[in-house]
Amino acid sequence: MAAVALRSCRRGLSQIISNVGVSSVLSTRFEGGPRHVQCTSGVRHKSTVQFATRPDLPKLAYRRVKGKSPGVVFLPGYGSNMNGQKAEALEEFCRSLGHAYLRFDYTGHGASEGVFTEGTIGTWKKDVLYVLDELVEGPQIMVGSSIGGWLMLLAAIARPEKTAALVGISTAADHLVTAFNTLPLETRKEFEEKGVWTVPTRHSEDGEYRFNMEFLREAENHRVLQSPIPVTCPIRLLHGLKDEDVPWHVSMQVAERVLSGDVDVILRRHAQHRMAEKDDIKLIVYTIDDLIDKLTTMV
Repeated sequence: MAAVALRSCRRGLSQIISNVGVSSVLSTRFEGGPRHVQCTSGVRHKSTVQFATRPDLPKLAYRRVKGKSPGVVFLPGYGSNMNGQKAEALEEFCRSLGHAYLRFDYTGHGASEGVFTEGTIGTWKKDVLYVLDELVEGPQIMVGSSIGGWLMLLAAIARPEKTAALVGISTAADHLVTAFNTLPLETRKEFEEKGVWTVPTRHSEDGEYRFNMEFLREAENHRVLQSPIPVTCPIRLLHGLKDEDVPWHVSMQVAERVLSGDVDVILRRHAQHRMAEKDDIKLIVYTIDDLIDKLTTMV
């Protein structure tokens, strides 16, 4: 990642991620950059939950901040929602810059309608495309966490005109399918007979994720790492070397397969899967700010 000189405004962006317990000030105006951070008075404003009604489909819950382009859309991970630390920190950041921002819950997640266990990669891809088509204006910087990183790639392929740039956080492209297919044959047969694949995890209340075979078979239809990925926008891929859920080399595979000539992979030595620590969120914010600067300079 190219070195940049950072300069703080008097109050900086001290409230950008105060809601996640980060006490340090985030100053994100790049020296010599064309943009001006709108320094806040220290009072946080939180967007209100809205619901998008779709014909014959569950309502989607979302929070939106109106502002300049390019806007930022946050795609959460599997079983997560739009109220996580990263999602809330990015809203404060975008609000401080005056840029548009949208975070939402997939079908069956958080405040959205639908049954979580009935969701598929295809279901959630449709959710992302609906957001891009109906809830935002102009090209967006999509920020995808874990499975959200997989979905942002699928959305970028389907809607190149609505994709300004991509930021993957612990990108899990194809990961569930790949992980299952690399299990020993006997183990796979055992899960197939049961109809459910159970995966131990620290991110679930009962200590495991349960994927039915129909979910995995449907996910096969959305794999992106088997051939060149036709995405040409700027791409930044952040991954922790201590990620025990999705190996960091998945981000490397994505970087190798995308057609974009502007791709950076940033590996953090001590970061874990969720990348929700103070310094992780700082890096995410700086990365997005750098992209906004690049995109607005190009215009």
